[in-house]
Amino acid sequence: MAQSIPLPVWPGDAAVCVSLTFDVDAESAQLRHGSDVLTKMTTMSAARYGPVRGIPRILELLDSRSIPATFYVPGDTALRHPAAVRSIAIAGHEIGHHGFLHLHDDQAELAGQREEIDRGLGALIELTGSAPRGYRSPGWELTEDVFDLLVKSGFDWDSSCMGDDRPYLEESGDASLLELPVHWSLDDVPYYAWSRAAGGQMCDPDTLTATWLAEFDSAVAERRHVTYTMHPEFVGRGYRVAELARMVDEMRSRAAVWFASHGQVAELIRAGGPAGVELPARQPP
Repeated sequence: MAQSIPLPVWPGDAAVCVSLTFDVDAESAQLRHGSDVLTKMTTMSAARYGPVRGIPRILELLDSRSIPATFYVPGDTALRHPAAVRSIAIAGHEIGHHGFLHLHDDQAELAGQREEIDRGLGALIELTGSAPRGYRSPGWELTEDVFDLLVKSGFDWDSSCMGDDRPYLEESGDASLLELPVHWSLDDVPYYAWSRAAGGQMCDPDTLTATWLAEFDSAVAERRHVTYTMHPEFVGRGYRVAELARMVDEMRSRAAVWFASHGQVAELIRAGGPAGVELPARQPP
């Protein structure tokens, strides 16, 4: 179930709020299939490209445009690529929880779901010194059990569901959590991902940009928030990062934009909490 909430006024009276988010899956997205994938050197190297080449390019772009972003990081990625993940935090960007081994929530029993949450938390806290406040379900299939674990663990928001194109309250049973919604059309995977095993398609970057700018124009007209989701192993190619930079510049030429991390959006909604709307109280972790 979903409960709508009125949106706050964006800082600087911006017409729209945009969040650029990045899922740093790296090898975890492959390892969830089993350890046999470790023998596939090409597959594993392609996954490793994200932290090695994609993240530095993305950080350079964000710095050049003074844009804060949210990076959702599996615990396995934090352990395998500590320097890359630290570089995200050092640059001032936000790190969110993205499981441990990118195990899809709906493909694990409750014990496995709890382990994914706990191990992911432990790895991120050890690396960054603080607990992530937001969660994104690997594979975007949040379950009621995981939702309950998130609420009990004290998360401030989730970014896995698609019940609205504005921030809203996602509800399960008696529990609710601020939802910063996503959508497949606003994810780079349908446009850029391809593998020998899974197939897929690779579109010209112009196709992605045209779709994402159309969503941006819609968000401007409605003065709402929109989240874009990217993966460093896909969007991190040089020509794709250049296209992302052109898209950001085009957004700024079309409207007054507040680029914000998910944490900044959650804080504004909570602090500016429209009259008559009671957000879920923070739970102690």
